[in-house]
Amino acid sequence: MILIILGWTGAVLFAFCGLPQAIKTFRTKRAKDFSWMFLLMWFFGEILTFAYIFGSNYTQKVAFQLPLLCNYVFNGCIVAYLMYAKFRYDRSDSKIRTDLPL
Repeated sequence: MILIILGWTGAVLFAFCGLPQAIKTFRTKRAKDFSWMFLLMWFFGEILTFAYIFGSNYTQKVAFQLPLLCNYVFNGCIVAYLMYAKFRYDRSDSKIRTDLPL
């Protein structure tokens, strides 16, 4: 029972660690400080680890790892939003800068 509590606690903490940054990005409408390399590595790391855990749950005789699956799905949503914000807000920042008088 203690391992289940530890697993869920760790998964929730990892899942929510990106949430404050997503909220800040949503409020400020700025994603300039994120590098694309960071976001892409984070995104594909989440996807590949999710696929590994999901696949190992069905192909091997291991305990079903629901806390980890929830973590990677939630984190994948957060990083997908941050990639969207980076694309959208960086483009709007560049339009604003080009419209300024010299």
